[in-house]
Amino acid sequence: MKKQPTQSPRIKALRALTIRGGGGDYHDQEKGHWIDGRIATPMSKYPAYREERNSFGINVLGSLIIEVEAEDGTVGFSVTTGGEIGAWIAEIHLSRFVEGSTIGEIETIWDKMYNASLFYGRRGIVMNVISGIDLALWDLKGRLQQEPVWQMLGGKVRDELTFYATGARPDLAKQMGFIGGKMPLVHAPCDGDEGFDNNVGRMEDMRSKVGDDFWLMYDCWMALDLEYATRLANACAAHGMKWIEEALPPDDYWGYRDLRDTLRDRTMVTTGEHEATRWGFKLLIEMGCCDLIQPDVGWCGGITELRHIARIADEAGIPVIPHGSSVYSYHFVTTCPNSPFAEFIMMAPQADRIVPMFNPLLVGEPLPKNGKLIVPDTPGFGVELNQDLAYERPHPR
Repeated sequence: MKKQPTQSPRIKALRALTIRGGGGDYHDQEKGHWIDGRIATPMSKYPAYREERNSFGINVLGSLIIEVEAEDGTVGFSVTTGGEIGAWIAEIHLSRFVEGSTIGEIETIWDKMYNASLFYGRRGIVMNVISGIDLALWDLKGRLQQEPVWQMLGGKVRDELTFYATGARPDLAKQMGFIGGKMPLVHAPCDGDEGFDNNVGRMEDMRSKVGDDFWLMYDCWMALDLEYATRLANACAAHGMKWIEEALPPDDYWGYRDLRDTLRDRTMVTTGEHEATRWGFKLLIEMGCCDLIQPDVGWCGGITELRHIARIADEAGIPVIPHGSSVYSYHFVTTCPNSPFAEFIMMAPQADRIVPMFNPLLVGEPLPKNGKLIVPDTPGFGVELNQDLAYERPHPR
């Protein structure tokens, strides 16, 4: 039964944890995993960093675990990316706006953290930390009130989520019941005509395997320029590509605008994984940069800010399809009329099995079956932190 506290409890402690030895986030995989193999990136133009994303340091930050504890000992937590750098920001700077506040002040806490860090933040690692703190506060509030986050957000607008899968094997994703498959682009512009033809041929080959009714998309991970992205999207549109994702660097709003104008009615343009805050997304939307937005709730500002982003998108008729994030996005998507489906990242090394995204950090992470999932009614985000792992608190106060 939902608790009805006589007053909103105060938060007595914020703790920022990392995984002992570094690493721990989903980018930090062993050799042979599709996530860190040959994928086009902004660093592909340098031969030394072309074959593996770990070679240029995509895995250097590691996981950041935020815990917030109420006066009665109840603890809420979240997982994002930030590692020791993020832990320092959380403990040494932002904790002052959390500790002593009440759990009913989440919006005010967010505003204080954002404004106090404007001189060195606004997005990137600082926004990752703000997102993690915000998610932990929502988790704590749900545990205190014995409500799932989706209930506190206004309740479900759909009984179950429908997923597309991101991974190297859309043909296997179709067999598992997903509505579509998004492949990582392998070759960047530096690979010339041969690489271009390989990219198009991969889309054509996969289309022949999955049939005409299954969605296929390309995730370009900021690796292309406007000319290449336009040629690639036009060539792949002939094979029914549903969208081209994050084709350009996130700051090239003008390029995204031109790409979308050129590709209109052929294939969709999507982006937003590496965008942050309502102001960044408002710029994307007002400039006409994309057909749908893909904020990551662990990087864009948390649930509190995602609600503002979604309102702006809804007013513009732009769907909101969050990037991955497991339970942290599921609770939002199930409440948002403008989020008709969700993303599931295939974390198995060969993309041939459905496994938890945040394994081994989270206990109880729900998994889709036949491409669908009913978000549980467990309090908070409905998961627990795996206590068997070796955590450390690098900046205790």
